[in-house]
Amino acid sequence: MTDDRFHLQHGPIDLILHVEASEQIRKRLYSVAEKRFDTVLEELVAEMDLLKLPWNADQSGPKGSIAQKMFGAVADSEVFVTPMAAVAGAVADEMLETMLVEAKKPDSCIDHLRKIYVNNGGDIAFWLNEGESFSIGVVDNPQIPELNAKVSLAHESQVRGIATSGWRGRSLSLGIADAVTVLAKSAAVADVAATLIANEVIVDFPGIEKRPASEVKDDSDLGMIPVTVVVPDLAEDKIYIALEQGAKSARKFIKDGKITAAYLSLQKQTLVIENDDKIERAIINN
Repeated sequence: MTDDRFHLQHGPIDLILHVEASEQIRKRLYSVAEKRFDTVLEELVAEMDLLKLPWNADQSGPKGSIAQKMFGAVADSEVFVTPMAAVAGAVADEMLETMLVEAKKPDSCIDHLRKIYVNNGGDIAFWLNEGESFSIGVVDNPQIPELNAKVSLAHESQVRGIATSGWRGRSLSLGIADAVTVLAKSAAVADVAATLIANEVIVDFPGIEKRPASEVKDDSDLGMIPVTVVVPDLAEDKIYIALEQGAKSARKFIKDGKITAAYLSLQKQTLVIENDDKIERAIINN
């Protein structure tokens, strides 16, 4: 535990938890989170074959609570996607939920909590008490860790999940976006939407290179589907075309009520797509 934050890591899962409350409450919630975390990877591995299959309505649902969150996040998808697109966000949601259940027990400490967040490699689930807010910086390129935008969310917002996808960093993407950051009601839903929107940031241009996903990452659920590995400097008009392709997808997600906002970035050009309902708008500052 460092600076009131709690680090949990097992295999590919790497979490940072933060509870803003007294030390006694923090220790209580971190203790239940650690106990739950001990079973997370085993639970996912047990149903991995099912979770790597493309979602369809005829599939029988999984048993584990995290896997169920993953299935729920991809339900009704009209394009190719597996529940694995939601795994990082779903784990963050599950860990947050575990701490909130503990906080709401008969000897409740919920009124003494200010905020909680669980950061799973950049996919974040959070909870806010009345009067609190949550701010996070957005980094377009993890190899150049500079603040490119800032997201500020108040307690009144329904957003409780943030996720980022793109061809850089640990993500595999069919598209060329440096980063697509999405705000939604849960981290699992944000995770899927960020992945699918980033996949749509595409344009034909010499020098863009792709390789089968299984060659880039051995255990990828994408199999032989080509994913982006190189994006050269693009002409300005091509950047605009690619971002607009992604924006169309983001607007559909917003229209369907699945997300609140999306921030799209490609080679220092950005687009912010938000809900027209002012109540549901986030504050995204470039």
